[in-house]
Amino acid sequence: MLVLGVAVLVAGCSRGITSEPGEAPNLENWVAEVKARPAPPLDPLPVMQQFETFEYAAQSLRDPFSRAFRDESGGSGPRPDSARRKQTLEQFPLDSLDMVGTLGRGGGLVALVMAPDRVTYRVRPGAYMGQSDGRVTGIFEDRIELMELVPDGAGGWLERPATVALEDQ
Repeated sequence: MLVLGVAVLVAGCSRGITSEPGEAPNLENWVAEVKARPAPPLDPLPVMQQFETFEYAAQSLRDPFSRAFRDESGGSGPRPDSARRKQTLEQFPLDSLDMVGTLGRGGGLVALVMAPDRVTYRVRPGAYMGQSDGRVTGIFEDRIELMELVPDGAGGWLERPATVALEDQ
């Protein structure tokens, strides 16, 4: 029975195998039929939207970028001291400085600050830290308080409070 089953399978498979070209008329007919079919129609092109043109006609209005509208009077507000010599901790961004501890007691506290260069610096009130002219106004057990000077966008400067907290380890 097994031999008969194998003989039937081999006979069935050998009918589809051809050794000479031209002995596969069904395949050739199918290819010819597919080539003879008409191509499917193409989708229509999308309709382009018509945009409304806009003509800029504000040449007669005032120029918002003109020097005439800026406050360059020098004002009495806070300004960075350009003659002041920069301190070591002013080369680092404030968020890259870490407070790691304090020395002393009461009003004589000195903060210990680690910079990105992995050096620990001593900081006292009145010292400068960060890249925005941050002057240390107070040192506490858990934080350093500063007052930074930042540009206000109109040629002046604003004071902004900032803190550097003690790093938890």
